[in-house]
Parts: sequence; C-alpha cells; structure tokens
Amino acid sequence: MTTQEFDSKLVQTIDCLSHPDTYDVVCHEHRLGEPLPSIARLQKIIDMVREILFPGYFGNTSLRPNSIKHYMGVYVDELYELLSQEILAGMCFECQDENAEKVKKHTHRAREIAVSFIEYLPEIRRKLVADVNATFLNDPAARNIGEVIFCYPAIRAITNYRMAHRLLEMEVPLIPRFISEMAHSETGIDIHPRAQIGESFTIDHGTGVVIGSTSIIGNNVKIYQGVTLGAKSFPLDENGNPIKGIPRHPIVEDDVVIYSGATILGRITIGKGSVIGGNVWVTRDTPPHSKIVQSRPKEVTFTDGLGI
Repeated sequence: MTTQEFDSKLVQTIDCLSHPDTYDVVCHEHRLGEPLPSIARLQKIIDMVREILFPGYFGNTSLRPNSIKHYMGVYVDELYELLSQEILAGMCFECQDENAEKVKKHTHRAREIAVSFIEYLPEIRRKLVADVNATFLNDPAARNIGEVIFCYPAIRAITNYRMAHRLLEMEVPLIPRFISEMAHSETGIDIHPRAQIGESFTIDHGTGVVIGSTSIIGNNVKIYQGVTLGAKSFPLDENGNPIKGIPRHPIVEDDVVIYSGATILGRITIGKGSVIGGNVWVTRDTPPHSKIVQSRPKEVTFTDGLGI
C-alpha cells in the first residue's frame, strides 16, 4: 500500500467519524470553560474521605491529640474545594439550559452541597463504625478491626455507597453514580447509590453482589458473594420501553441472612429474621423467620459403568 493510499484511508475514516449521524447519540456538546467530571479527582476525593473517616488507616493522618485537629482541618479544606468542583461539573453536565452561563448558575449551589456533605461526615462515620463492627463480629476469619478496615472489599464498597447515597439525597447529578461504579470496578460489588441500606450491614467476600436501585435493606442484614437483589420484570410504556423510577427490587427486613448465589427478584419482601439459602431463586414474599433452601435431590446410585 502506498503512502497516498494510507492517507486516503485515514481521510475517509476521519470523514466517517466526523459525520453527525454516527455520533449523534453518544456525543456531549462541551462548551469551553465548563468543567467535566474527573475520575482522577473523584478518586482523590474518595481517598481523602477514607482518611477523614478512618484516621490512622489511610494516608498520613496523625492520631496525636495535638495534631489530629490540624490534619482534619487541612483535609476538610481540600475536600471542600475538590468536591465543590466535581459537584459543579456534574451540574453543568446535566444542565439542559443551553442559554445559561452554567458555571455561574450552579457554583453557589455546588458549594452549599459540598458544605452540607462535609457536615454529614460524622454521621457517615457512625454508620460505617456499625458496619465495621458487624463485619468483624460476623466473620470468624477476621482477626481484628484493623484487618476489616484495611483489607475487606465490602467496607470499601459500603463506604463509597454511603458517600454516593448521601450525595444523591442532596440531588447531585451523575457524581454519585461515578462513585458507586468506581467501587464496583475496584471490588466487584455493585451497589446502586439509590438503594436504601440500614445500619450494621455486612457483605462477606462480596464478589458478584448486585443491589438494585430501588432495593430497601433493613438493619443487621448479612449477605454473601454472588447475591442478586434484582428486578423480575420491567413494565413498558406506550413505546415499548421500560418505565423508569418505579419500585421493582426487593425489600429485605432486619436481621436477614442471604447466602451465596441467591437471586431475589421483584418487589417482594423478605421477612425479618429470615434465612435465604445458597443458590435459591426467590420471587415471592417470605414471612418473618422463614428459611428458604434448595430441596434435596433424590438419592442417586453411581456405578463404574460395568454394571457392577
């Protein structure tokens, strides 16, 4: 192939990629000066929140009484600036008012939300302390609290979830989903930020766990790897598309244990204190203190194939 032929093929490809019909659905018209969400900055925010919530475990926070307040002040100031920028980026990205100066329009509100989120951090810490304690007490393999905080993917995923859920409650667009999907990529645990999860929540192992957006989980619930809290069906609108925003995921009441591989689908209720066994498929309500397990197969006799 000649140089001229190479150039011709590249020009044809550029023309194709530049044609509006090929990118209309997947193109975001970004105006100069408007911030876009940044994975790198969001990762820094997540790391900083972990340092604030678990002092002495992440980063270089000193626990000496005469210096911890200084470190907290430095971290909170930096967190405020970074979080304000990312909230603003999310607001600009989803703003439909193309005639507005989006940065000017949303900056004050973004800063208000950042302050409100930081004010809520003590409550997030309180909830995470309960999650960590529940994880430690429910897992015989856990040697100490520090191991749970440092090493357990569930604590990382739940930390991201509690951050994302609070931001979603404050109507921050896009950023909560970024934060939850970053935990999903890191841990293999997929928790939608809109799900409602109570206190002392435990995920053992965690790989493959899926918790859908309208799920409601009570207090002191423990689930194992591969559990799905999903939707059974999707009501369609007049155009044949799934209707969004309706409750379609399970309600799991307090003190429930769900073992590995269980699939629970639809807007059903798993009653308080129930035990859902491994690899079962549940699509109906279960009363409190139920025990759902697979039925035992009939006894099978194996031979060596010689008729003996």
